Amino acid sequence: MLALLLMLWPLFALILLGHLLRRFGFPGEAFWPGAERLNYFLLFPALLFSNLATAPLDSPHLPAMSGAVLLTLALGWLGLLLLKKRYQWPARRFGVLVQGLLRFNTYLGLAIVASLFGPEGTVRAALILGLLVPSANLLSVWALSAERGFSLQALLSVLKNPLILACAAGALVNLSGIGLPGGSARLLALLAAASLPLGLLCVGAAIHAQGLAQQGQALGWNSAARLLLMPLLAFGVAKVLGLQPLESSLLVLFFALPTAPTAYTLTRQLGGDSSLMANLISLQTLLAAFSLPLVLMLLE
Repeated sequence: MLALLLMLWPLFALILLGHLLRRFGFPGEAFWPGAERLNYFLLFPALLFSNLATAPLDSPHLPAMSGAVLLTLALGWLGLLLLKKRYQWPARRFGVLVQGLLRFNTYLGLAIVASLFGPEGTVRAALILGLLVPSANLLSVWALSAERGFSLQALLSVLKNPLILACAAGALVNLSGIGLPGGSARLLALLAAASLPLGLLCVGAAIHAQGLAQQGQALGWNSAARLLLMPLLAFGVAKVLGLQPLESSLLVLFFALPTAPTAYTLTRQLGGDSSLMANLISLQTLLAAFSLPLVLMLLE
């Protein structure tokens, strides 16, 4: 337990540092939107691309791991659909609750994977992200657009997501056998190294704790389901499908992460309840400081 906390506390310290820096106005309010865009469109895609370009796509464990990812996601989606039918949620609210339950903070996830599982874990995590990122984004867009119909424009907005493009490009390079020649692997490694610390600072900067007293019921059950119920569901799926210990741990970890900060942008673009989304992001990020060590300790 102590070793686990020693590995995790620097990650949450960076989140706290980001929150304090923005709160005290350093280095300036204009810095954070630019930092988020730099990370989202360049640094983080470089990390995903480089890992998928060199990942073992012929691994015998890949089919079972892919099935576990999609089955866990499908079960969570089915539960949300049943709740939507029961409570008659409009699309602008349903889409937020879908993102709160099914999307995840990739920056925090890969930072934890790198700390706990090393290079091998990071490569396997990239394979999971190659499935989970596009699937969760597609479901989120569908949920937010349900009352207007799933338009071609909405689908294209998902397919143009830089994380999805990076995953697809990395997989294509991998399958082509080209590799990363001429020092390109080193360039991508340098870009990727900057991604995770900057991403964690931006996660902290996005926390706004003052709005958490509102919408308490929705915030409470959605956060509990994301941080506790989904990892339990993932653990059960991993056991049923007989995943190896590393794959099981990664699957549970990614379904135990708080929701993605970028969910706020998607919610605003598609007319969702942006206030509820912002509060969900903040609350889940704060609660994850306590829930993630608990989940990882139980995995050990």
